[in-house]
Amino acid sequence: MSSCFGTLYKVSTFGESHCAGVGAIVDGVPSRMALTAADIQTQLDRRRPGQNKLGTDRNEADQVQILSGVENGLTLGSPIGLLVANKDQRPGDYSEMNDIPRPSHADYTYRAKYGIHASSGGGRSSARETIGRVAAGAIAEKFLLEVYGIEIVAWVSAVGTVDSAEVDSSILTRAQVDSFDVRCPHGASAQQMSDEILAARQAKDSVGGVISCVCRNVPAGWGEPAFDRLEARLAMAMLSLPASKGFEIGSGFDGARMRGSVHNDPFVLKDGRLGTSSNRSGGVQGGISNGEPLCFRVAFKPPATIGQEQQTVDYQGNPVTLSAKGRHDPCVVPRAIPIVETMTALVLADLALIQKMRS
Repeated sequence: MSSCFGTLYKVSTFGESHCAGVGAIVDGVPSRMALTAADIQTQLDRRRPGQNKLGTDRNEADQVQILSGVENGLTLGSPIGLLVANKDQRPGDYSEMNDIPRPSHADYTYRAKYGIHASSGGGRSSARETIGRVAAGAIAEKFLLEVYGIEIVAWVSAVGTVDSAEVDSSILTRAQVDSFDVRCPHGASAQQMSDEILAARQAKDSVGGVISCVCRNVPAGWGEPAFDRLEARLAMAMLSLPASKGFEIGSGFDGARMRGSVHNDPFVLKDGRLGTSSNRSGGVQGGISNGEPLCFRVAFKPPATIGQEQQTVDYQGNPVTLSAKGRHDPCVVPRAIPIVETMTALVLADLALIQKMRS
């Protein structure tokens, strides 16, 4: 659907990139949970544009307002309304692109589907739509941490041809990730990635990347086979993000090159519970969490809107030269970190509530 995500923990988002505002309605948040705007703002601050020279020049404070569902700092159990105003819109930057579908952008497909598309900034296909997801997911993160002790940490593991050196995801913190603008917690790799992004920006071009994510302390037993398997829900969530092009969990595609004798995760006793000696399964077996950390990766393509001249055609098929204007990220992955984390939280919170119904 265009706006709704989840079964019990449900999120509906609204708004376009250059309308008056964007936000979400969150239904299914347990009652009597302490919640303030500050709990949500932290992730919005990590996602907002204008943070540093690696991203877009658009400058938005992205301050969230809680419109409903919270009273005296406690959730009521009723739908929570969240709103973030758009204040630095420049729809005029897109006027010359009204009649030209941008290469690899959603302009053409939205028009093919609906017969109309937002004339500025991509509308719902813009990454600005993810503000509602991040706000709703920040609430889910708080619920998961307080009730289950679940920690979700994502980081940039590749930009273009630059791969990060290995990091210890068992102890990695968000503070370590955020200590670098590019959000890769390995210093030497972070510098190379930053150089790659700045080179693309200087060339009026763009570059893609990969985000890795770990979820610690997820209990065994979450996931709903056969069609709502945990990894299937995560894959759907990640591939619903703008610019995402690939998802893999555990050994991923590398596992296809192994033999079973190498790939299998033998069981061992860990602190009085069954665990596995390796984690090539990525914390999921048979579509159900096994108690090991969830480990997955998401690939993002280079942003489609670039400043270089491109030979293309308009909607009538006439050859044109397009040199896109506007303010755009040369690489999405540094700002996509909180988006991946909060979308993960939405999946896990929903599955947690479903599993709770069985007890």
